[in-house]
Amino acid sequence: MELKMRLCVALVSLSVCAFLVGHVSAQEEADEMDMDVEDAIDDMHEEELEEEEPAATPTTPPVPTVTYKAPEPMGEHYFAESFDKGTLQGWVLSQAKKDGIDEEIAKYDGKWEVEEMQNTKLPGDKGLVLKSKAKHHAISGLLLRPFTFDTKPLILQYEVNFQTGIDCGGAYVKLLSQTPDLDLAEFVDKTPYTIMFGPDKCGEDYKLHFIFRHKNPKTGEFEEKHAKKPEADLRSYYTDKKTHLYTLVLNPDNSFEILIDQTVVNSGNLLSDVTPPVNPPAEIEDPDDQKPEDWDERPKIQDPDAAKPEDWDEEAPAKIADEDAVKPDGWLDEEPEYISDPEALKPEDWDEDMDGEWEAPQIPNPVCETAPGCGPWERPMIDNPNYKGKWKPPMIDNPNYQGVWKPRKIPNPDFFEDLHPFRMTAFSAVGLELWSMSSDIFFDNFFISSDRSVAERWANDGWGLKKAAEGAAEPGLMTQMITAAEERPWLWVVYVLTVALPVVLIIVFCCTGKSSPSTAAEYKKTDEPQPDVKDGAEEDEEPKEEEPEVKKSEEEEDSTGEAEDDESEHKDDSTSHEKSEDDVLRRSPRNRKARKD
Repeated sequence: MELKMRLCVALVSLSVCAFLVGHVSAQEEADEMDMDVEDAIDDMHEEELEEEEPAATPTTPPVPTVTYKAPEPMGEHYFAESFDKGTLQGWVLSQAKKDGIDEEIAKYDGKWEVEEMQNTKLPGDKGLVLKSKAKHHAISGLLLRPFTFDTKPLILQYEVNFQTGIDCGGAYVKLLSQTPDLDLAEFVDKTPYTIMFGPDKCGEDYKLHFIFRHKNPKTGEFEEKHAKKPEADLRSYYTDKKTHLYTLVLNPDNSFEILIDQTVVNSGNLLSDVTPPVNPPAEIEDPDDQKPEDWDERPKIQDPDAAKPEDWDEEAPAKIADEDAVKPDGWLDEEPEYISDPEALKPEDWDEDMDGEWEAPQIPNPVCETAPGCGPWERPMIDNPNYKGKWKPPMIDNPNYQGVWKPRKIPNPDFFEDLHPFRMTAFSAVGLELWSMSSDIFFDNFFISSDRSVAERWANDGWGLKKAAEGAAEPGLMTQMITAAEERPWLWVVYVLTVALPVVLIIVFCCTGKSSPSTAAEYKKTDEPQPDVKDGAEEDEEPKEEEPEVKKSEEEEDSTGEAEDDESEHKDDSTSHEKSEDDVLRRSPRNRKARKD
C-alpha cells in the first residue's frame, strides 16, 4: 500500500510538471512570436511598436500590433510589384477573346481589383484580387528588362491567398516569351510563354504546376515539359485560407526547386525529372518491321501426346440429387407455395380486350408459414463426386517458343541531345491568364530576380511580416480546440476521454487494492491466546505444524470420565498458550537468536 501511495504521488508530480512545462513552452512561443514581429519591423526600418506600461495587476497580454510598410526591392531584380500604391499602374488588361468557345464566355472580361485582403491582419497591405467567378481573366505587366537564361539562376516568387476557398480554378503565373509581336492587350491562352508556375485545383486534384516550353533544335517546334508531381500533400495550402508564398528556383546546372512558404516541396533536374523527356531516345522501333508469320509467342502448349483416360466421363452432371435426403415431416405437398391475393380487386379501368384477362397478384401462402414447406417435394442437389468436366490435355513448355516479338531498333532520325535545357527562351513580361469558379483570389508581392538572397529579403519583408501578423492573431490552443469541436461535435467525446481516462486510472491504481494483512504486533497484548497470523509468503515457506498425537480411542475416552475430560481441556488450553508464545518468539529475529542460545 505504501508503494502504491508513492507511485500515486509520483504520477501526480509528473502531471504537474508536464503542465508547467507546457505552460512555459507556450509562453516561450508567444515571446518568440512577439520577437519575430519586432525583428520584421526592425529589418524594414519600420516604426517601432508602441509598448504599453505594464499594469499593476496581471492581465491577458494584448495581441501584437504590426504596422505595415510596403517592401522595397534592394539588389538586382527584373520585376517587383506589391500593389500598395492602390492602382493597376503598369498592368495591362487583356481585350482579346478566347478562340474555340462560345461567344458569351469568350471575352476576357473577368474583373480585377487592387484592395486589402479580407480580414487582413496588416491594414494598408493591398494586393491584386480576382473578383469574378466563371469568367476568363487576363492581366499582364512588362519586366524592367527581359530575362535571359545564361549563367545566373532564375528566382520567381509571389503570394496567393484563396480567401473564400477554391473549388475549381488556377492561380498560376506565366512568364511571357520575348517575341516581336508580343501585345499585352491581346494576351490569351495561346500567347507564347516560357514558364508556367503556380497552384491549380479542380475537384480533389491539387496541383502545383511547373511547365516550361522547350524548343526542338532540329525542328524549331516547342513542346511543353511538365515537372514531376510533388510528393508532399498540398491540400492544406488550398483550404486554410492563409497567405502562402510560392517560389521557383531554376539554376544554370539544370536543377530546380519548388518551395511553399520557403520550404522545398519538390526538386529535380530538367534532364531527368520532366515529362516527356527533354531529349528523345537515340533509337526507336522500326515502324516498317513486321512480325514473321511463323513466329511462335506461346510459352505453353497442350501436350500432343496426352490421351483422355478411358474412365473419363464428360457427360456426368456437376450436380446430382441427394439420395440420402428425407422429406421433412409436415411437408404440405398439396398446398401451393404462392396463392392469389384474396383481398385484391380488379381495377375499375381494367379493359380485358386491351389488357387481357385480369389475374390477382400472387402472395406467399399463409398456410406454409408454419410448415417445413409446400408444393411437390424434391431432393436437394449436391456436388457430383464423379464429375470431372470436359477433358483437356495438360499444358507443357513450348519447344518452339521464340519469345514476345518486338520490332527491331533503328537510329532515331529526330534524335538530338540538349544538355542545357536551362537556356530557355528569354521572357519579357509576367501575366495571369485564368479561369476560376471561385472569386476573391488574392495575389501579392510578385518578384523576379537572379539573386536568391535579394529574393529572400523581399520575401521576409513582405510575406514574412504577413505571416508574423497572422500567427500573432491566431487563437490559443484552447480556443482552437473549442472551435474544432463546434464544427465536429464528436471531438467533445475525445476531449472527455482524454481528460477522464488518466484521472480514473490514477484513482483506481492509488485508491484500490488488497489491504495488507494484520500482523501479530497489531493485536492488543493480552494473556488470552491469539490466532497465528502469517504473511502469504511466510505461510507458503513455513512448514505445516505436525499433527497432534492420535486421539485416544473412544473406549479409553469413555473410561476416563468427566474428570479426565476437564483435565484434558485445561491441558489443551495451556498447550495452546505456550504454542502462541513460542510463535511470537520465533517471529522476532532477536528472540529467535536468544532462544537458540
